[in-house]
Amino acid sequence: MQTIDLCGAWQLYFFPESPDMPMTPRELIATQHSPIPARVPGNMEMDLVRAGIEEDPFYGENLYRFRKYEFYSFWYLREFDFDGDCGDWQLRFEGVNTVADVFLNDTLLGRCDNVFIDHVFPAAPALKKGKNLLAVHIFSTLNQARSIDMAVGVESAEGNHESMYLRTAPHAAGWDIMPRLPSAGIFRKVTLFRQKEERLTQLYLTTLSAFPEKAELLCKYRFTTPEGCLEGWQLRLRGVCGDSTFDVTCDAPFTAGTVSVTIPHPHLWWPKGYGDASLYTVTAELMHNGQTVDTRTERIGLRYARVIRHENGGRDNCFRVEINGTPILCKGSNWVPLSALHSLDAQRLQKAHDLLEEAGCNIVRCWGGNIYEDHAFFDLCDERGMLVWQDFAMACGRYPQDERFYHKIEQEAEFIIKKLRNHPSILIWAGDNEVDVSADWFALPENSRYNELTRRILPRAVRMHDPYRDFLPSSPYVPDGKSADDCPEMHNWGPRGYYKDPFYKDTKAQFVSECGYHGCPNPDSLKKFIPAAQLWPYTHPAWDTHSVSNRQLHPRSYSRNELMANQVRILCGSVPDDLSRFAYLSQFCQSEALKFFIEGTRLNKWRRTGVIWWNMLDGWPQISDAIVDYYFGKKRAFETVRRCQQPLLLMVDERDEKGCRRVVLGNDGGTDYPVSYKVEDGETGRVLMAGDAFSPRNKNVTLGTLTLDETAPGLLLLTWEAEGRRFGSHYLLGTPPYSEETLVRYGRMIDQLPGGTYGK
Repeated sequence: MQTIDLCGAWQLYFFPESPDMPMTPRELIATQHSPIPARVPGNMEMDLVRAGIEEDPFYGENLYRFRKYEFYSFWYLREFDFDGDCGDWQLRFEGVNTVADVFLNDTLLGRCDNVFIDHVFPAAPALKKGKNLLAVHIFSTLNQARSIDMAVGVESAEGNHESMYLRTAPHAAGWDIMPRLPSAGIFRKVTLFRQKEERLTQLYLTTLSAFPEKAELLCKYRFTTPEGCLEGWQLRLRGVCGDSTFDVTCDAPFTAGTVSVTIPHPHLWWPKGYGDASLYTVTAELMHNGQTVDTRTERIGLRYARVIRHENGGRDNCFRVEINGTPILCKGSNWVPLSALHSLDAQRLQKAHDLLEEAGCNIVRCWGGNIYEDHAFFDLCDERGMLVWQDFAMACGRYPQDERFYHKIEQEAEFIIKKLRNHPSILIWAGDNEVDVSADWFALPENSRYNELTRRILPRAVRMHDPYRDFLPSSPYVPDGKSADDCPEMHNWGPRGYYKDPFYKDTKAQFVSECGYHGCPNPDSLKKFIPAAQLWPYTHPAWDTHSVSNRQLHPRSYSRNELMANQVRILCGSVPDDLSRFAYLSQFCQSEALKFFIEGTRLNKWRRTGVIWWNMLDGWPQISDAIVDYYFGKKRAFETVRRCQQPLLLMVDERDEKGCRRVVLGNDGGTDYPVSYKVEDGETGRVLMAGDAFSPRNKNVTLGTLTLDETAPGLLLLTWEAEGRRFGSHYLLGTPPYSEETLVRYGRMIDQLPGGTYGK
């Protein structure tokens, strides 16, 4: 394939939309409008800031200054030189936000209308030798939305109805974790390209079975050729992973076919902690009369993945992940937008993904309010053994139920599935985020059984384009006739009070795919986006701006800052009167809450099978549930989560009805360990339990029980050693309220445990 990169310096025109605005590049240039420099990939907000027209939307209350641009048109223009044959060239836009007309030399090539997919246009009708003018007219998203006669059954839990019909990122119209920045721009690459006439058009690789002795690989291929007779065509498939190789050639009597490959003694792909994430480099060669006419290379993992689900109610519920026949205890994070301005995503990806690796995540859930990540994200998950739960991009509302919208969603799903399906990390496709449970929020008389998108359209897309991967209609999925609080997979948010309230402690969920707890960012990070005059107290307007989507448009939104302060109040009895102490204690609350959520899953293995907490990293500077802020400042909970998610963990359970606490050695991995351990009283140094034990792979072992006098607060310090390495954890005894001084003192003791120090 020949490609010409059209990224880099462009020009940007912008003005309020009106009936007499220019509609072609020729009309635009004839006006008195003046452009400013722009960048592609980019977003208009960044261009306006660089030009000195606006200030950083992420600082203070500047966000509200961008409301007026929601009603603007934006024109991106670029000239480029072309010297060659003008036939068969095409233009590809990998990310345009959102509804836009594309012109080449004043010829309209077509329209972009979906932020999630590539748009490809034939360039040949307008391409010429010499100078060419490429122009993209991006229309006001808000004006496009209000031109639609919206059915009254369409509803958004966030109050952002404008996002329901248009295929733009749900979070962009405002969310409790993201700012309202509908934006405009070309946020991913633009290329001019030309393909061969004879080429592979599809290569689908999936594992039918995977055992140490052998694996079965299935390849489905499609190719195109202008040849009149399909004689002499073959497909050669070669794969290599270290010392494991395969090489098969088969006849291709038609442009569609299937190849099955048996691989003896394969190197299997395993999730993190259970084995190596082995990857095969597979090269497919399309051959005609012995000559190679096209090649395509993929990196795949040989693994057989299953999500075993039963939504029968009560003890008959089941939600369990198995890889290569082995049950996997899933522990990981929800993945939210890397940035509210998606042109920044690529530069933040590596550092953000490193956090998942450092924290020991073996699963990551790509939340349905986001855009779809590009290959680079999935490549890292493939390499690091992180399972991916991928929502389709719908969240928290009732979406349109008409044929036009069905077609748009099916087209989107087909593109995304075909683009990403060869990544071994992808565990499951989920229809949406919280659309099933939203029926209760809107006091509707029925559940989501009438949602054709997740009951008919998306299942069909998965069945046709990735038939060997599991599909979940919604997260959480509520089948017809069932209630949301009696399903195996749940989002455990609840009252957001004390983290050991019955709601959290007694949850019926087998798999918790969302749960979180607020933690104030580090003061050094707060100073980067809160003006000095508003740094304290937390009731200042700038704090409010950075805790909800847009307080000006949604003034009755609940105060997430007050929610955070109340969590401190519950744990300590009062709220500190200075920022430093408030941030410390808030982070202590968050740290203990996530520890309780993760260890609650591990202690109840296999009655509980996974927890995907909310969340690793902020998508803009804010006050939130994230354990790392937008500037990559780690909160205290990051180190706690890292300790709690390591494969080998010593834990103390909650008191049973007799007042006893189990001491449990948990192993969530593929290795047996001989372990020496100790449990001591942090106040006195007295050893309460110690010894040697054997920790079998993927199992819990109860080492004994403790009966303690808990009339006063206390801290248990847990240490253990395996394979020459020392580890540490802790358990906070007693019930709230604790004095601030006690928690600060306990924090210093926890910081001294082996196995790492807490992020500052």
